[in-house]
Amino acid sequence: MSSRSKDKVVSTLRKIFKGDNERNGETFEGKTVDKSAAAASKTVNDSNAESPGKRMRRQENKIKPQQNGLKTVPDLNIRARRLMKEYKEIQKIQNSKKDPVFTVELINDNLYEWHVRLHIVDPDSKLAKDMVDMHIPFILLHLVFPDNFPFAPPFMRVVEPHIEKGYVMDGGAICMELLTPRGWASAYTVEALLMQFSASLVKGQGRIMKKNRNTKEFTRRGAEEAFRSLVKTHEKYGWVTPSLSDG
Repeated sequence: MSSRSKDKVVSTLRKIFKGDNERNGETFEGKTVDKSAAAASKTVNDSNAESPGKRMRRQENKIKPQQNGLKTVPDLNIRARRLMKEYKEIQKIQNSKKDPVFTVELINDNLYEWHVRLHIVDPDSKLAKDMVDMHIPFILLHLVFPDNFPFAPPFMRVVEPHIEKGYVMDGGAICMELLTPRGWASAYTVEALLMQFSASLVKGQGRIMKKNRNTKEFTRRGAEEAFRSLVKTHEKYGWVTPSLSDG
């Protein structure tokens, strides 16, 4: 083979090898560098340069569950603390007075379910006269506090006696906007709720019914059904709630 032929072969081989190097890597200062190796080296260097705190936050972000669209679980401790505080304050008040307006007690030692006895209403009202004439010492109320209290209102109903008018509905349900999520505020206390109810009884001209065979007993189920129905009605047509001064 002549020297010219050898040069052509060498030139052709160099072109072939040069093309392979350009496909698999890159030439830098006459040397071929593997791109994949360079990328791996860069990742290791970046990882080493990253601070431990930044690296930990990056890993947490990878595994952190999405919070959007999830319902917030109510803090039951808030309900317990609030009710315990109010219960103790009411106990303190009722123990300091000879004739308290109302008294409270837990049902089966359950902090979230109360019996309230309303002993005194407006003495000039017909309802107060009914209580005296019929020897009824108090109006018994049943309160149930939901998991998200005080951010949602308690459910309250009349247990006995059987009251007509006075914003007391079938089953003993009570027609008050204050007892709905729309009318309730977390700042309201049980005491304020009871005073509002007392005012509503008088404003609505409540009277105590004499028992007869046709009188339906107040029940929790009946009260819940009646309350749901009246809420739907008032959400459509609006609410009218008497002020405390009306009582």
